[in-house]
Amino acid sequence: MVTIRDIKTICTAPEGINLLVVKVETSEPGLYGLGCGTFAYRHLAVKLVVEEYLRPLLIGRDVSDINDIWQLMHQNGYWRNGPIENNAISGVDMALWDIKGKMANMPLYQLFGGKCREGVPVYRHVDGRDLSEICEYGHTPAGAPVGAKPGVYLDGNAYIRDTVKLFDGIRSKMGDEIGLVHDVHERIAPADAVRLAKELEPYHLTFLEDPVSLEQVEYIRQIKNASSIPIAEGELFNNPYEYRTLITERLIDYIRVHITQVGGITPARKLQIFAEQFGVRTA
Repeated sequence: MVTIRDIKTICTAPEGINLLVVKVETSEPGLYGLGCGTFAYRHLAVKLVVEEYLRPLLIGRDVSDINDIWQLMHQNGYWRNGPIENNAISGVDMALWDIKGKMANMPLYQLFGGKCREGVPVYRHVDGRDLSEICEYGHTPAGAPVGAKPGVYLDGNAYIRDTVKLFDGIRSKMGDEIGLVHDVHERIAPADAVRLAKELEPYHLTFLEDPVSLEQVEYIRQIKNASSIPIAEGELFNNPYEYRTLITERLIDYIRVHITQVGGITPARKLQIFAEQFGVRTA
């Protein structure tokens, strides 16, 4: 039996973004796993949970018992499904899957049943100072979002006007061949989100991401009634209850979550399988 010998955290900040890696060392010399526990805005809180609570709880346990260990971590603190705890759990969970893949000498997709497609479409983030730079896939600092008044507020009307103008320009210049997505980051009021989705409909987005905040997801029903634009939601989800209704009532087209925010690979796989049953795809 291979057991957990030690658990460590590694804090790093490439490009000024706080990242946290969890390293699970085993009783087998040279065998270890790495996992992501990044909660960039509260990374030191995650570090504390891993080192002060999960480490003493898990040392000596069988590294093969991933599901059992996940449930132990999830329920041990009684109050659960918070972003700090979920990111801490995720770091350990990913590291254990890393170890399992190394022990089996297989990539995880093989352990999960093998691939079901030869490739998947991917997208990249594009910034630019003007339409020409954006269409050339420029990557210059974006600064504040369109419509932002520094130190004051985000002007919803300006945001909608500038965003629609941008997509009109991209389609005019690039045609309909390229797929486009837009992430609202929950920045605007729900009523503005309904209007934005309606006005973006002619530009055939692959999806519009997080048009409303977690607290206002009831408005997604209005967005779906107003526009055929596909909706992706879930970047802030921590609790399965938060996405259950959206999926079962088919109010979103894509589930879009941080793997660490929901607690790692173990719950993310369950979420993807659950969403698939209702025709909700994973992005």
